[in-house]
Amino acid sequence: MTMDRTYPKISIVTPSFNQGKFIESAIQSVLQQNYSNFEHIILDNCSTDQTVEILQRYPHLIWKSKPDRGQSDALNQGFRLATGDIIGWLNADDLYLPECFERIAVSFASPQSDIVYGDYRWIDEHGKIIQLRKELDFDFFILKYLHVLYIPSTSTFFNRRIFEEENFLDHSLKYSMDYEFFLRLARKKYRFIHLNAYLADFRWHEENKSIIAYHEQNEEKQRALLRHDRLLQKTPRHIQSAVRKLLELLARGKRYLIKGSKGYYFEQWQKKSS
Repeated sequence: MTMDRTYPKISIVTPSFNQGKFIESAIQSVLQQNYSNFEHIILDNCSTDQTVEILQRYPHLIWKSKPDRGQSDALNQGFRLATGDIIGWLNADDLYLPECFERIAVSFASPQSDIVYGDYRWIDEHGKIIQLRKELDFDFFILKYLHVLYIPSTSTFFNRRIFEEENFLDHSLKYSMDYEFFLRLARKKYRFIHLNAYLADFRWHEENKSIIAYHEQNEEKQRALLRHDRLLQKTPRHIQSAVRKLLELLARGKRYLIKGSKGYYFEQWQKKSS
């Protein structure tokens, strides 16, 4: 990539706690973008493994290792420290794919881009591809009611005005802070843009919150939805659960039909098989 002065500065914020097994790969995936106008901020919660030793090897990093109130609090600290025009959230066990930053910089050239998210891959603990995840253009109905969060934080980037206008993660949430954050931004009419490209790898391993705290994550997600969804707020409490399940089925069906009509399932199968 040939750099020139037109490329915006990209800030990457990484929360960290005892992810020494993976964090160096995350750092390297940022460096390997060959994009000179960036900063990488790492907020470590006093890790007791090899994390700090690894951070000390990379003089370009902006990092702190001190107590925080959890992942959301660490991310908020990083968002406040960030000086870039575009801000990304990369967890310590995830990776950016080649040319991610260049694609994102081009996408944010449009003044209407507030949040840009791309497609992504699931990988295992050893970096082997498990599944390709080709996603949809933004759909508020699907965002609200689907059983999973279909916009991945690891391939999502924000215009810095999101944070200048005092939008931050709810640090009281431990598992569904990204879902609640996206709901809140959507309700405030910030514009989500889907970039039709694979930007990042999301790593599945035995310490994933989605695995070890599935029920807690789901409970938080339901509370966040009720906080932001007027339909469910107006629904009598004794039938809220049934209405929620119906809406989830509709969201699943809508997503399945859209993906099927675009040939996404066949394309994902082809790429994984090749």
